[in-house]
Amino acid sequence: MVKNEQKQTLEQLQYVSELPFPEPEMLPQDLQKYMHVCKEKLGFVPNVIKAFSLRPEKLRTFISKYNELMLNDDTTLTRLEREMIAVVVSSYNHCVYCITSHSQAVREYSSDPVLADILVTNYSSAELTNRQRAMLDYAWKMTANVAETGDAERQQLFDAGFTAEEIFDITDIVAYFNYTNRMTHGLGIQPNKIYFGLNRQQAGNIKN
Repeated sequence: MVKNEQKQTLEQLQYVSELPFPEPEMLPQDLQKYMHVCKEKLGFVPNVIKAFSLRPEKLRTFISKYNELMLNDDTTLTRLEREMIAVVVSSYNHCVYCITSHSQAVREYSSDPVLADILVTNYSSAELTNRQRAMLDYAWKMTANVAETGDAERQQLFDAGFTAEEIFDITDIVAYFNYTNRMTHGLGIQPNKIYFGLNRQQAGNIKN
């Protein structure tokens, strides 16, 4: 019986991450509270949060930086623009977790069930504004060939109407998701299955 329970636990851990992580009740009170808030607001705890809890202080840093970049409205980048950057960077890096979770956010903020899938497959084929295209071209090149990203690429952002502060924020987000992509790859973090079905429409509701 014990062996079966251990096997079941290992299978559950395998789906979240290749590494084991502590049970929530073993975590400091502030992180237990954060997981409880996730369950209340989202209905689940994202697997990346569970995996990062292996190092509680790293999880605190992760939460703080994520909230600053993606949820804070001090920047003039829209939440949709920020999520589009996350998807395109993650697409280049083939990061299943971040592609899955942030394409869901693109569906939510855009109310478009198709846009996110196109961004994942080939963002250059998407119907984008000049501003969005310049932003995503920059994100892609910063990820694919950072050594050749320089004045010309920054000028393209200026030409598209971005301010110096916005270019800073775009670069910060690109750098952050290159980091998180590598962490999710390295830790073997798998996306919560619920992400795949969120904010999608029935085929009959989509107009040609």
